[in-house]
Amino acid sequence: MYEEYYGLKMKPFSKTPDPRFLYMSKAHAEALARLQYGVEEKEFMLLTGEIGSGKTTLSRALIDSLNSMHQVILVINPRLSPTNLLITLANGIGINQPPRSKNSILKEIYNSLYNHYSGGRIPVVIIDEAQLIPGKDTFEELRLLTNFQLDDANLFSLILIGQPDLRKRLEGKAYQSLRQRIGLLYHLGGLTEEEVNAYINHRMSVAGGDGRAFTEGAIKSIHRHSGGMPRKINNLCNYALLEGFGKGVSMIDENIIEDVAEELSFALRS
Repeated sequence: MYEEYYGLKMKPFSKTPDPRFLYMSKAHAEALARLQYGVEEKEFMLLTGEIGSGKTTLSRALIDSLNSMHQVILVINPRLSPTNLLITLANGIGINQPPRSKNSILKEIYNSLYNHYSGGRIPVVIIDEAQLIPGKDTFEELRLLTNFQLDDANLFSLILIGQPDLRKRLEGKAYQSLRQRIGLLYHLGGLTEEEVNAYINHRMSVAGGDGRAFTEGAIKSIHRHSGGMPRKINNLCNYALLEGFGKGVSMIDENIIEDVAEELSFALRS
């Protein structure tokens, strides 16, 4: 609706995790570099972050950075029993009709992983929203899967992505064995005010914009209301551009952000 008015070719603050719009803050760049390293080393990794911090978008950027020798198994709904988890992973690595017996499924998965390894391929298992994994038994199954290794190499890499509750959960004594398997971990926080400014300009540029549409006061207000969380920034900016279009203004100022923040106060709470 407002794209043409602001000289844009597309909406710059969509809710979809489009890697084209990923702004590489210092933290996001470091997180991506660690994930890429962990994939090459076939590590077990843990990435956590607040709601809306850009975890899912970062995972999509990681997937886009991998080559044809990587086989990604992406699990976006981890509310799975141990057996259903194994079936999901079996399907992901090419076992179309997994056997019914749990032991037989594990044997098939190991053989398939070994065949991938022998062929120079790297399976990459990414479990998003991993804080939703229902119980300790499913986590224990993941731990046991990390035993699938040779003397000098793991057979696949595993990435758990989730909210801070996931990290707190894994700090419990019951998860000590699983926690000790984690080779790399990283936590994403909010953007600084300077990064919020760069983030907004980046997304506007990717969308085809050729100038700044937000005043310095607007940036300060956006940072204050969003806590530097990309998803909240997107909500504020999207509605601000819509209101700016409705008011016929070329620049979004602090007053517009304050009006929008009040309207979105429920959505901005966390």
